[in-house]
Amino acid sequence: MNLPNKITIIRILFIPVFLLFLLVPFPLGEFSVAGGKIAVSHFIAAMLFIIDARKYSLITDLGKFLDPLADKLLITAALVALVQMGIVPSWMAIIILCREFAVTALRLIAVKEGIVIAASNLAKWKTRVQVVSISALLLHNIPFTYFHLPFNMISLWAALIITVVSGWDYFVKNRHFFHSI
Repeated sequence: MNLPNKITIIRILFIPVFLLFLLVPFPLGEFSVAGGKIAVSHFIAAMLFIIDARKYSLITDLGKFLDPLADKLLITAALVALVQMGIVPSWMAIIILCREFAVTALRLIAVKEGIVIAASNLAKWKTRVQVVSISALLLHNIPFTYFHLPFNMISLWAALIITVVSGWDYFVKNRHFFHSI
C-alpha cells in the first residue's frame, strides 16, 4: 500500500462523510454569500466533494483501477443525493449513471479479450465537467446567484451532453467487441 493507493482508499472512505453532511440536517446554521444562501453543512459537503474529486497525478497499477472507481462512486453518490434533495431531475441522473455502467461493462468485455480500454480525452473532460457541475449544484449556485446566472443548471446540461457523447464515442470506437459476443 503506497501513498497513491492510500489516497485513493481515503477518497472512497470520505464518500459517506460527504453524504452525512449533505443529507443529515445538522443544525449548524446557514450563511449568505454572493446573493445566495447555503447551509453550513451543505458548504462542508461541497468542500469535501471538491477535495475528494481532486486529482493528485500519482499513478500505480492498482490506482489505474481504484481511481476511476473512486470517481464513479463519488459522482454516483452525489447525483443520487442531489436527486433525493430535489436539485437534479432523476432522468438526468439516470442517463449519466447508465452511461457509467454501460462503459464499465464495455471495459469488462474488453478485459475478457485481454484488452484494456484507456480513458479517452473526451471521458477525462466528461469527469471534469461532471465535477464542476456537481460542485456548482452543491454550492447552491454560489457565486453565480449574484449575477442571476443559472450556472449550476447550465453546467448540469453540459455534463449530461458530454456524458452521452463520450459514452457514444466509447461504443463506436469499440464496437468490434460486440462481434465476439
